[in-house]
Amino acid sequence: MPLDRSGAGDPARSLELLWRVPAAAPRRGPRQRLDIDTVVAVAVGLADAEGLDAVTMRRVAQQLGVVPMTLYTYVPGKAELLDLMLDTAYVQMPRSETVGRPWRVRLAAVAEENRALFEAHPWAATVSTGRPPLGPGMMAKYEHELSALDGLGLDDVEMDAALTFLLTFVQANARSAAEARAARQDSAMDDEQWWAANAPLLERVLDPRAYPVAARVGTAAGTAQGAAYSPRHAWEFGLARVLDGLAALVDGRGDSTGTGAP
Repeated sequence: MPLDRSGAGDPARSLELLWRVPAAAPRRGPRQRLDIDTVVAVAVGLADAEGLDAVTMRRVAQQLGVVPMTLYTYVPGKAELLDLMLDTAYVQMPRSETVGRPWRVRLAAVAEENRALFEAHPWAATVSTGRPPLGPGMMAKYEHELSALDGLGLDDVEMDAALTFLLTFVQANARSAAEARAARQDSAMDDEQWWAANAPLLERVLDPRAYPVAARVGTAAGTAQGAAYSPRHAWEFGLARVLDGLAALVDGRGDSTGTGAP
């Protein structure tokens, strides 16, 4: 299955477009009546409504009321357009002011900001960013998020790794939550309805004596959560464990809050 990833196009052209350097301005074709920001906004709107598969150069051109060849005078292709879409989403992210707060509060805020990003733009959680679009949005995001780890006694490599650890959890949780939403939409049933509909068959084929631990734990979790999987519970439990894991790294490095607080 093809994987959407940032940095898949011409990196030099993407950087020109991301930073809006003069060389990135349209250089050929008919008189321009659009701009890059308008093109990107339409692409983001399509992705938000229909997913990344809906974002083709032809569909974006149709939404803008131009022929596809006109669009290519602004953006070389979908790969570069995706870099621009991600960076625009990063620019528009909420950023909490947590200066002076304990480090766990700061990192929890970073996690919530990224969770909000993926809720607003579910497609962004599906994109591999091993080669991130190094535009102004990405750099502002990185600077803001690293500040939550600054002053904790970690070296620079540890700060980057700790942030990656946190954001990887957030992205994985966002993907799972999106899959749960899609399952509800496709089946036209919520989780409780789905389990109620399938419970009689499961009771006939599943012998709890053969799987005693799985049966016990699965029943307890399902009863507590109302489903086999609860995005909210997975988020709250997982984020706390991620922060606990980082505490093992941060503790003993000096002032672990950056504020003098315990």
